[in-house]
Amino acid sequence: MVKSMNIDIGNYKTEGKQSNFFGRLFPTAYFYTSLMKIVFSASSLAKKGKYNDEEWIKSSYDVVKLLEKVGCNIEITGTENFKSINEPVVFIGNHMSTLETFVLPCVIHPYKKVTYVVKKSLVEYPVFKHVMISRNPVVVSRDNPREDLKTVLNDGLERINSGLSVIVFPQTTRTTSFDAKQFNTIGIKLAKKAGVKVVPVALRTDAWANGSFFKDFGKIDPSKKISFAFGKPLEIVGRGDDQHEEVINFIEKHLRMWGSIK
Repeated sequence: MVKSMNIDIGNYKTEGKQSNFFGRLFPTAYFYTSLMKIVFSASSLAKKGKYNDEEWIKSSYDVVKLLEKVGCNIEITGTENFKSINEPVVFIGNHMSTLETFVLPCVIHPYKKVTYVVKKSLVEYPVFKHVMISRNPVVVSRDNPREDLKTVLNDGLERINSGLSVIVFPQTTRTTSFDAKQFNTIGIKLAKKAGVKVVPVALRTDAWANGSFFKDFGKIDPSKKISFAFGKPLEIVGRGDDQHEEVINFIEKHLRMWGSIK
């Protein structure tokens, strides 16, 4: 666990009113103005080779507090399901918005070093690319599913063998809807090849909307609660078909409970 930053978020729930006057009045403008400061500071450190694990956790936690400053309520449950596991795991979750990319590091990384499977555009994105590259992600094109699978299996295995857990979003794009048919088995295949367990992750993060013109920069809506839930680790048996269904069922159950799907 990373202790020097004194960030131990674990299971978490926003308590009381954390927002400030300007954040409540202009949530979207306040959020993105402040977020840019966090990203530019992180990028500057990354370019100098100084953006380490502690800095990643800190800037991720800063985003959590920023979301609360604009009036968002956050609840995180189930972290005990991965905190006690010594070996790496594959986290498999739905991908609703940009929010989880920023917030998951301070939830997971203090207990279990982790990286992402990301699309190539994220390591080419102005400013943010330096941060993402420093985290040693598995980079896929999203244009060739067969090549992407090969990349995830090979590079993902290398990350896991080095002690990193891997976060996989099997949906091809961020979306507030959930279609099990579009939720591929790439995370299950990686866990099977690496001989590690999978941890299901259900996410409700549409408080950070996908934008109409720039998908990463949509409206911030504090009226929508932010919820993360981590399920019990699953050991892959056979081809992993049953575990794939369990992951889907876990996500659907929570999205239904949260009112995100009917």
